[in-house]
Amino acid sequence: MKRLSLFLTLLLTCCIILAQDAKEIIQRAEDKLRGASSYSEMKMTVVRPDWSREVTMKSWAVGRDLSLILITGPARDKGVAFLKREREIWNWQPTIDRTIKMPPSMMLQSWMGSDFTNDDLVRESSILRDYEHELISEETVDGRTSWKSKLTPKPDAAVVWGEIFMWVDQAEDIQLKTEFYDEDGYLVNTMLGKAIKDMDGKLLPSIMEIIPAEEEGHKTVLEYVSLDFDITVKDSFFSVQNMKRVR
Repeated sequence: MKRLSLFLTLLLTCCIILAQDAKEIIQRAEDKLRGASSYSEMKMTVVRPDWSREVTMKSWAVGRDLSLILITGPARDKGVAFLKREREIWNWQPTIDRTIKMPPSMMLQSWMGSDFTNDDLVRESSILRDYEHELISEETVDGRTSWKSKLTPKPDAAVVWGEIFMWVDQAEDIQLKTEFYDEDGYLVNTMLGKAIKDMDGKLLPSIMEIIPAEEEGHKTVLEYVSLDFDITVKDSFFSVQNMKRVR
């Protein structure tokens, strides 16, 4: 009877997993984090073995394809802005009065000296479109029962990661953990969602932490100071011209 009970439990678990759709799970988590539109104020701390630095910023977003980030501190970086429209990124550098459109070759470069990459700014717009999604298992992350999914690039997709593994909390559709692997199958970065709390009516991680796999003592911590959803903002706000004057 014990063996039969164990078999039935395993069979039920497998059936539940098969009934889930990995892409739908990830889309729900992405939609919850982003909303139809949002405005946030954030603090990013870059940690190194011998030093650390803080960067503060404001961010506006509509869906997955439009976002504008304005750096508000420190003083030497104040006014620097980043505009994302679908897969394209522009960078405004006020000190040299220059706008730069980032080429694909820059996607894996560090963003603002952190462990985030330029690709992280456009990842949300391609993670559903450019990858095949496979639900692998049910696991526990920080005490939360989660779905683990494997994301594999589609054959013709212009992406930088060879594989992505993502853990999403079953109860609240929260992204708890994401692992990024290169084309050779080596772990490059791990992103963790921490300090889950209510933000504008949604239970979400208030801290995102990214840890490089092969650089001991290195990490970047992004903390949401405030987050508001369903703001009124027009698509025309996300223009190269506005990037230069937004405050």
